[in-house]
Order: sequence, then C-alpha cells, then structure tokens
Amino acid sequence: MSLRREGPVTERLLALLRSHPGADPAASGPMDAPIVAHAPMTRRQAVALFESAIQSRLQDLLSREMKDKGLSYYTIGSSGHEANAVFGALLRTTDTAFLHYRSGAFMAARLRQGRGETPFFDAMLSFCASAEDPISGGRHKVLGSPTTHVPPQTSTIASHLPKAVGFAMAMQRMERLGLPTAGVPYDSVVYCSFGDASMNHATAQAGFHAAGAATLHSQPCPILFACEDNGIGISVRTPDTFVARMMQNRTGIRYFACDSQDYPGVWATALEAIEFVRSQRRPAFVHTKTVRLMGHAGSDVEANYMPLDAIEKNEARDPLLGFADLLLRSGAIAPAALLALYEDTDRRLRRAADEASRRPKLTTVDAIVQPLRLPQADELTVRVADAEARSKAFGGKLPEDDQRPRHLAYRIPQALTDLFVAYPEAFLFGEDVAKKGGVYHATTGLHDTFGPGRVFNTILDETTILGLAQGMATAGCLPFPEIQYLAYIHNALDQIRGEAASLQFFSSGKNCRDLPLHTPAFQNPMVVRVAGLAYQKGFGGHFHNDNSVGALLDIPGLVIGVPARGDDAVRMLRTMAAAASQRGKVCVCLEPIALYMQKDLHAPNDGLWQTGYPPPDELLPLGEGQAYGAADGDQLTIVTYGNGLWMSLRVQQRLRAQGVRARVFDLRWLAPMPIDEVKRHVQATGRCLVVDECRATHGGPSPLVLAALCQDPALRGCVLRRVAAVDTYVPLAAAANLVLVQEPDIEAAALAIVKEAVR
Repeated sequence: MSLRREGPVTERLLALLRSHPGADPAASGPMDAPIVAHAPMTRRQAVALFESAIQSRLQDLLSREMKDKGLSYYTIGSSGHEANAVFGALLRTTDTAFLHYRSGAFMAARLRQGRGETPFFDAMLSFCASAEDPISGGRHKVLGSPTTHVPPQTSTIASHLPKAVGFAMAMQRMERLGLPTAGVPYDSVVYCSFGDASMNHATAQAGFHAAGAATLHSQPCPILFACEDNGIGISVRTPDTFVARMMQNRTGIRYFACDSQDYPGVWATALEAIEFVRSQRRPAFVHTKTVRLMGHAGSDVEANYMPLDAIEKNEARDPLLGFADLLLRSGAIAPAALLALYEDTDRRLRRAADEASRRPKLTTVDAIVQPLRLPQADELTVRVADAEARSKAFGGKLPEDDQRPRHLAYRIPQALTDLFVAYPEAFLFGEDVAKKGGVYHATTGLHDTFGPGRVFNTILDETTILGLAQGMATAGCLPFPEIQYLAYIHNALDQIRGEAASLQFFSSGKNCRDLPLHTPAFQNPMVVRVAGLAYQKGFGGHFHNDNSVGALLDIPGLVIGVPARGDDAVRMLRTMAAAASQRGKVCVCLEPIALYMQKDLHAPNDGLWQTGYPPPDELLPLGEGQAYGAADGDQLTIVTYGNGLWMSLRVQQRLRAQGVRARVFDLRWLAPMPIDEVKRHVQATGRCLVVDECRATHGGPSPLVLAALCQDPALRGCVLRRVAAVDTYVPLAAAANLVLVQEPDIEAAALAIVKEAVR
C-alpha cells in the first residue's frame, strides 16, 4: 500500500471527473434554480463553491509537493473539510471570522467577495514563508485577511474561542455607547470554527460557557460556533456521538447539524444558523460531519495507527466526490468543463507557487522582531480630556488640586477615572470590580461614574476575562481587564502568551493598500491590571501571596510595569494606555497588594509612602527606572522593584546609620527593563545587590539583570550579588516570612557586599 495518500485521493476524484457520463436530462435546469429540492443553493452558486473547494484541495496537494522540494514549510491541510467554503460564501466579509487551521476553502470562498486580493499568490507566499506574505510577513503559515476581517490564528487548538466570544459581546455594548467598531456594522455576526478534538480543550469549554452565560444574563452574543467533526484528533478517535451529546442541549446555545456528504444540506443549515444568530443576537453551534483526508499533516502517516480498509473507507467519503457528482448529474457544469476548471486551477496555483518561491524571506533579526518593537518615549502622547469633562468626572475637585498625599489604592482609581474620561472607548471589567470596587478598592467609584456599560463584572473565569479583552480590543475598544490575583492569571496565561501578545507578530505583512509595510493589520491593545506579589501578612497562602512573574517575563513584546507608589502608578497607567491605544500593545500593570494601603515608610504615621497626583499631561516613559538617594561616593547599588523598593529604602536608612552609603534603584518596568540605567549606577558604585522578592529559580527578573551585568565588559570586576525568595510555594501566616525576602536579609547582604573589594 502507499504510505503517502495524496495519489489515491487525487486519482479517485480525477477518475470521477474523467469518466462521469454527464447530466441526467430530467435533472437539468436554469443556473439560478436550486440544484436540489431540499436546499436553496443554486446551480451557479454550487459551481462557484466547487471552485473554492478545488482551490483549497489543490493548495494542500501543492504544499506537500513543495515541502518535498524544500520550498514549503507547512502541510496541515483542509482536505475533507472543504464544506466550510459554504460559510465563506454565505457570511458577509464584515462578519469577523476566527478560523480553524483547516479553513482553506472558507478563505478561498471569502476572498471571492474580497477587494482586490490575490488569493492564489497570497496562499503560496504563506506556504513559502516569504517576507512578502500579506498577513504574517513570513513569520508563520496563518489564514488571515484584514480587508475581509479574518484575524490570523496559529494552530493552538481552541485558544481562539474566548476572544471570538469577546468580539461578539463587544458589538452591542459599543453600539449602545455610540462607539465605532473596527470596520464592521453593528448587526455583524462572529464566525468561529474548530475541530471535534479541539472541544476537549478547557479553553473551548470556556468559550461555550461564556457564550451560554451571556444568553442567561440577557446579553447579546451573536457568535456562530462551527465544529468540523472529522472524528479524529491526529491519531486519537473522537466517539461518534461525542459532539452532538456535548452540544445538543447546551445552555444558551442553539444547535444545528449537517453532513458534508450533502453540500446543499450544509448550505441550507448554514443559512438558517446565520439568520438565527444575526436576527436573535444569540449564539449558535453548527455541527458538520466531515472527513479528514491524507492525515493530520504531511508528516503524519495514517498507516501507523489506522488499518488500510479504514483509510480507504475515509477516502471513499471524500465530500468532493459526492459534490462533483451532483454538479455533473444536475447539468450545472459539463464533465469536460469541470475537469478543465480543475486543471486550470492547478496550473494557476503552480505558476503562483513558482513565483512565490522566489520571493524574499526573512533574513534579519530586526525584520523578525519588528512587530514586537516597543515605542520610544517620544512616540507616545498623553491623551487628556478637557477640563470640564474632567471636573465633572471628579465631582468638581480635580485630583492634582488636592495637595494631600495619598496611598497607592487611592491613586489608582483616580488615574483610571482620568483615563476613562480621555478614552471613551475604554472598558473595565473583571471579578467584583463594579459596585464592590474591587477586593482592594482599586476600582472604587468607577462604576458609579461611568455606569455598567463601561465598568462591569464578568463571570469568575480568567480565560473568559482575557478572551473578552482580546475580542473587545480587536473590535475597537481599549480594555482594562482586572485579574484579581497574580496566581489566577496562570489559569489563563495562554490567552496572553499564545493569543494576545502574538497577534501583532503574526499580523505584520503589507496587509492591504491602505497600510504601509510592517503595519500590524490586527491589534488587541489592552492594559491588564493584576493585583499580586507577596507580603500580605497573615493572609492568603500561595494563591494570594504569589511571588513569581517568570511566566510573564517569558512573553515576547509584552509590556510589564510594577508601580510601587501612587504617583508612579498614575503615570505608568497613562503610559500603558498610550502604548496600547497608539501602538496596539498588550500591557500588564502588576500592582503590589501589600502596598495598596501602605502610607508610612520608616515610622508609624510618617506618611512617606503617600504621594501627590502627577499633572495630567505626565507620562512615565517605558523602561525608565528611578534612583533614590544617589550621591557621589556611594558604595553600593541596590536594584529592586515592587515590595522590594519599600523594604530596600527602609534598609538604606539603616545602612547609612552604619556608615554604608547605598543608592536604591527601582526598576519600575520589568519589560522593557531599564538595564542601561542599572549599568550606569552599578558602574558608579562598583557593587550591585539585586533584591528580588520572587523565587530564586526563574521566578523573577533578577537572573535577567545579573546576566546583563555579567556580560558587560565595562562592569568586569564589579561585585554582583542578589537576595531572592526560597524556591517554594508561600505558606500561610507568619511562616511566609521564613521563605520570603526580609529586611534583615537585605541588610546582611548589603553589609557583606561592601566588604568585598572591587577589582
């Protein structure tokens, strides 16, 4: 038997086209008449649909052929799934589509409605990983189109469902507020496709649950879930009734079913489902039975886990066989014409592939990482609302006019109030953030000032919160989602790492005539506020005393700020809002819980940890730190952030009493990190102590800081040390102090390091 099944699949279809007797005279009819009695799809529509399906099938075959020649780098295809062309034809190009990777036929049909795209050539550029690929710029094989509203999606299964739901939920909220969406009308629907195996993923279930919950809460959610059920996930079988039994009675979601053996039936079902979603503004689920042909990808040899008779049985169910037979029997097209269509499509794709293989590839690091570049200080501008609007929002008392210093949790809602007046497209949501004002009162008053349309509670699921943020951002909003505790973000980290932060990276080709090269076509700007870090005395255990930011530091292109003081928080939130709004960046503001209510620094009632409100036009540039107490003759630089700043400043005073002169440097930004500033201070003192409240092994930024210092020849001979937390979860109550960095640890390390000679 042949281990490669491209040949048998192709020959079976070609044999049908070459040997078919043609139309049954009794079945013939006008081209604009339905091709069958049970569906409204006309003969003309059927022929166009078959053309899209054939394009997709031939792209799959050609990608594998090119892979064998070292010209192509992606062979996960759509063969057997070509019925999704029905949805590509019936949906509007303004119905935003979040696609499964087996959606080649959908894209072919969608782009037939497009505005000057070159779908054959574009597909081949993508297969060849060319820098001229119009969606990802050669960074990945993705399906996407800015002009027809298809955001690029990588192959992480089901991770796109929550953001698709978020986009669907955003539209009516924006309509009620009179906000423009991202080029789509308010009556649009969202299409979201995936495979049967993807439904096993927790992220898929989060998407379904969020959509169903929206229905129960009487919130519009016009999303069409499309499950293409081929019965297998790589080599693992899906029980035949699995999808139906999971979804037929799913709360809040209308279920539809069809089979790709009957293309007109798929058409009729799709029409009904689309109309339901569009008119009712409620979610629906279309379950399409189909078949996977030629394995999961070119490298997948089905014979290793499937007997030959099962493989051939699948191939005999190739949906294109039945569809071609229907076209020919009905007289919609003659056998010679259909064969000519097949051969002409093949020739056109081959010409496109030959040219695409010659086009430039990514050849420099700068070109690869360009979409991840963070804006410089002079590239961001402060957006400040007019004085009257600000005065109204603050009840007639502007915060900068109040000279009394205030603590961190007091300044954060003031900063957010200012931002929400300046950005009418801003939304804040999460767990308990509305009337309650957040667990730590950091959103106090926002619900009353801006109303439930802009400040609202979500269901208790971090995946849904971050998915909602992505969808709303892509739709044109500026979301401020809140994650209640740092530990909770790990429940949904892929929504930041694999989805939100990667969108610009996979969406930076020359995407349409209106965009210059390397301008991201799709963005999901957001400012994710996370309450976190440790030192909550006597409370919480590891879920509330989470001393690890390593997983966030691993995400390319992510902005991470850690404000320890009220004035820094205000200016950093403004900077992140500007970076998100003006450059589409995904930002995380990590707020130290233990410092939310802190007022004093050295002694009770000294009030030294409270600050004024910065002038409304001040930003804090990305990657700019702050030195405290720097002077000539300093013997030591203490580098820290977050809670470490408060502790280190207290230690700094005690060191001075012992004759040790130390300056304290607050990183403030963990990404981008102010490493050049750190180097200048370390060079000035010759010694550096990094105080990192996170775990010693990969928990925080100290390994990154020390690695950068060690590799700088100008700092050779400097003494470099650190203190960090123990590699353990944080226990409850006073036991936490045994594993977290304490002031005596900092003081002892500082006294020891100043005794070491600088070489």
